[in-house]
Order: sequence, then structure tokens, then C-alpha cells
Amino acid sequence: MQGEWAGEMVGPDVWETCRELIPAGSVFAFLAEHREALFPPSMFADMYPSSNGRPSLPPQVLAATVVLQSLQGLSDFETVQELRCDLRWKAACGLGLYDMAFDPSLLTYFRRRLRHSADPMRIFTKVKEVVAATGVLKGKQRRALDSTVLDDAVATQDTVTQIISAIRRVIREVPGAPEVAAGHCRAHDYTDPGKPRIAWDDESARAALVDALVTDALNLLGRLPEQNLGEKAANAVGLLALVAGQDVEPAEDSDGRDGRWRIAKRTVADRAVSTVDPDTRHIHKNRTRHQDGFKGHASFEPETGLFTAVALTSGYGPDNHEAAVACDLLEGEDGELTVLGDSAYGTGDLRAQLQADGHTLVIKPPPLRQAVPGGFTIDDFRIDQAAGAATCPAGHTANLGQNKADGARTAQFKRACTGCPLRERCTTSKTGRTLNVHPHYELLAAARSQAATDAGWQDEYRRWRPPVERAIAWLVAKGNRRVPYRGVIANNIWLHHRAAALNLRRLITLGLTRTNTTWHLAPATA
Repeated sequence: MQGEWAGEMVGPDVWETCRELIPAGSVFAFLAEHREALFPPSMFADMYPSSNGRPSLPPQVLAATVVLQSLQGLSDFETVQELRCDLRWKAACGLGLYDMAFDPSLLTYFRRRLRHSADPMRIFTKVKEVVAATGVLKGKQRRALDSTVLDDAVATQDTVTQIISAIRRVIREVPGAPEVAAGHCRAHDYTDPGKPRIAWDDESARAALVDALVTDALNLLGRLPEQNLGEKAANAVGLLALVAGQDVEPAEDSDGRDGRWRIAKRTVADRAVSTVDPDTRHIHKNRTRHQDGFKGHASFEPETGLFTAVALTSGYGPDNHEAAVACDLLEGEDGELTVLGDSAYGTGDLRAQLQADGHTLVIKPPPLRQAVPGGFTIDDFRIDQAAGAATCPAGHTANLGQNKADGARTAQFKRACTGCPLRERCTTSKTGRTLNVHPHYELLAAARSQAATDAGWQDEYRRWRPPVERAIAWLVAKGNRRVPYRGVIANNIWLHHRAAALNLRRLITLGLTRTNTTWHLAPATA
């Protein structure tokens, strides 16, 4: 049942009695004055459909608390401590001087209601509505895109820990699993939360343990009673199947059918790094920097300093690449935009789609790879896709092959490279140069030429692309490089709350106020 504001406070009204102590122009003062208008009770009515039961704390109080919590980067416990002890927090959330606030678990329940509601991002959506009402983005058509890696909230686990943890979860969640484990799983005492007692410095002992654990996992999976599983049980079975196979391969002298296993001498691309949070992944931002966690994506208006869209995704897979997420970030924008981005957004598919939508692209093209250091690149060849031919710097011509599944075409020069005086600058292959032509080659070549020669393009990129780096710095400040929750869904909601809080702070800095029923920006006074 949704709680309503009764008008009675525990002690004096902090905002009325201590207004001079609350910093003017702060988020605290703004929420104290406009909390009810920003988060009206009707905004949360669908989250409390029942008219029975004990009334909840008014959701507008919880919404204001979540905004401040996201802004300050605090845990639930720390947030409640601030509500109890800090006059600014009491004023912002409408609590009396002697109010002891509430139990931290209430914030968990509120987030859970948000997550399962029709609009989990409603706080971010509401702040976007305020942005639109002020007209601050009117005529501002630049959108700078960027992404960053956000550290996960769990510890990275090794293969042994993951398999044991996953087996324990199946035993705990799946009906009939304890009996199967008791009869067929002998590598470890799965009632013991610790690691197996072996000589960990003995390579053969470690190999025997891994082999036995994988065998236990397969025995458990293969002997579970057939039944319809609930969500938790199904997830536990799927996770065990994943971790039991991702890090192992058949033993060296095994044909793969005798049930003998060893740690694989490779790492699968989409490897789960923890059974506590199966959504987190090992992410390479570049060749030298890697983290475990998620990807945070943002679209930013560089003149006003406002986030227009954010998203948090898994760290691996083509659907989570920057170029794949970009269109979702720009969805719902009005008019033709100038889209700025680094080379991660320079794919041919994204360029084609954005240009088809009428947008102007100021996106850095990816660097070309050279077959020979300091040698020729594809731009040194003449590509005629209509004629189906490619001509090399030495003047030799080769036909472009038929389109592959991804639309690319290949030209093979082979014998033409024999005795060619430019060969050392072109290829190290014994069979001659092979040229792979992207399906959007002409679009990408034009982008590289524009970036290298167009002074106007270069000035636009240098002036308006860097502010998004500042926006990312705002997002991860105050310890927010590490996400607070587990899973993509919960952390995506958190990232939207974080962006909403930053947008609200920025609007207040720009002079946000409310007159009668209208949000607007008050002009700065000298």
C-alpha cells in the first residue's frame, strides 16, 4: 500500500527552522523546496497496486533519498546514517529533526519495486522531462558518445572455486540434487565452504582435483531428476553447465569420451569470472588495460553538460559493443544531430545507419592496420567495387571475389607479387598480398580522408569531443567506478539514477527553479 504524507513530523521541520544552514543552490535545498513537485505521489502509484496492508514510507521521500545516495556514492547503511545525522539530508527528504529515518532494507525493497515496475528508469525519465520543460537543449544538436569500464562488485574466482560454488548452488536450489550429489560427487565435501585440502604447489594434485571436480559436475548434471525447474533452480543448473566446461578440455591423451579433463591452455572469449555475479566479464578496453566488470555507455550534450542517455551492458559480445549500443542511446532524439565519438564508434554499419538517419558524423575513424610496418595500407590501393577490381601501388590489378557472409570481398594478387619491387613494403606472405575489402569500404575511406584533411571536421572534434571525457569522470567520481550491485539489470538502474542525480545537480547550477507549475532556468544575476 502506498504511503501518503500525513503532514506530521518527528520534531521541528528542519527546512523551516534551519533553512539558513542548508547551502543555497545545492541539491539539498532544491529537493527541500521542490521534492513534491519533482516526484509527485502519482508518479509511483503503479508500484503500489494494493490498497491493503501497512502503508509504505511515502515514495517521494525514498526517491529523493535515492537521488542523494546516487549523487554521493553511498551504501544503504551510510545513506540512512546521513538521514539520521545530517540536517541537509533531513531537509531534502522532508524529515523532522528527531526523525530516526528508516531501516536500510527499505531502500532494497524500493529498488526491487522499481525493477519490477513498468518503468524502472522513471527517476531518470522524470529528470529528462524537467530538462525538456526548461528548453535548455533546444537548438543544441551535438551528442558526444563514450563508454567506460565499470568494475564489478564481486571477487574474481578461479576455476576450482567456480565449480565448487556452482555445485553447491545446484545442491541448494534444485530438488533432488542433494541425493544425487551424496551418491555420485566425491571430489570434495560440498558441505564445507572452504577449498579442498590438497598440496596446492603440486601440479599433478591440482590437475587431479580439476579432473575430479569436472567429473562431479557432469555426474550431477546428468543424474538430476527430470522436472520443471523454477527460475533460481534453472539458473543454478545453467551456471554449473557453463563453469564446468569453460576452463577445461579433454586430457592430453584422451579422445574426449573417457571423462578425463585438464585445465585448458586457452581462455574462452566470454568467460564468466564469478559465480556470485555471472553477468560480469573480463574486459579489454585496449591491449594493455583490462578489468572485470561491465560497460557503461553515455550520450552527452557538451554545451550544457547534460546526459541525454546512459546504458550499462555486459562487457562482451557484439550486441554490447559501443557501435551497437550507440543507436539505442540516440533513439528518441529529435531532428538531425552532430554525433561525436572516438574510433570505437567508427564502424561502417553505424556510419551507414547514422547517415541514413540524416545525422552529421564527427567520429574518429579506426586506424588502418599495416601488413608491413611503415608499408602500404588499403588506402594505397585503388578499389573499384562497381567494376569488381583492385589495383595495387605497383599497378597490378586483381578481381574482387564474391561477397562473403558479412558482405566483405577479397582480392588476391598472388603471382603479381612475384618479383614485384614493392613487395617488401606490401606483404610478408609467401603467396602474395591478399586484400580484404569491407562492405562499407567507400564510406570508411571517405571518413579517413575527411579526418585527415578537413580542418572544419578537426576543429569540431577537438572542441566538442573532449567534454564527454569530463562527463565520464563525473560518472565514476566518489568511488562510482565500482558498481554497487550484482547483475546487469540492477546496475543499469543504478547508472540511470547516477546520471539523473548528476543532471539534476547540473540543472540547479544552471539556475533551475519552478514558478507556479512551470520548470525553467532563472537567468544568472551578477
